[in-house]
Amino acid sequence: MNDETAALLFDVVERLEKNIAARERPAIVALQAERLLVLSDYDYLRDEQAAAAFETRAADKVREVGATRWILAVPQVWLITPDKVYSRAMSSHPLREGEQEAITWMSFDQGDGVDYGRVPYTRRPSGEPVFDDPEMFTIGVRPAEHMPGHVLLQACFPDEDGEDPR
Repeated sequence: MNDETAALLFDVVERLEKNIAARERPAIVALQAERLLVLSDYDYLRDEQAAAAFETRAADKVREVGATRWILAVPQVWLITPDKVYSRAMSSHPLREGEQEAITWMSFDQGDGVDYGRVPYTRRPSGEPVFDDPEMFTIGVRPAEHMPGHVLLQACFPDEDGEDPR
């Protein structure tokens, strides 16, 4: 990840951390073109259709403004097992055994490609979140269709026959 993309990642993560501390849970995408455009969506975690609609709108903006890099960050709950990583939308319910809250992020840079990572966090007894530093996955990631950023990437990069998958 180059310095410009890393700076954008830290900006987006900081924005989302402030929202989480305020007990809000939007998805945030920052698009870098000639100027920075930041979009957020509070319905993203409601269901897959709301998430796909937001990512589709973001992809339309990527093309409209000619963005060369972007970061999408979403608050989620993770469960890491020896074989897989499971994620789900955050809710007001307590965490189950082994679950951890995290900001899931996906970055794209025209020169560097795609990276994925997370920002794990815990909560003090008062409910105040304490965030770790962003982590980037160093192993190959094969994102599932429901992973944040999947629709955005598919909409920005049509499949091999030139068809837009929407």
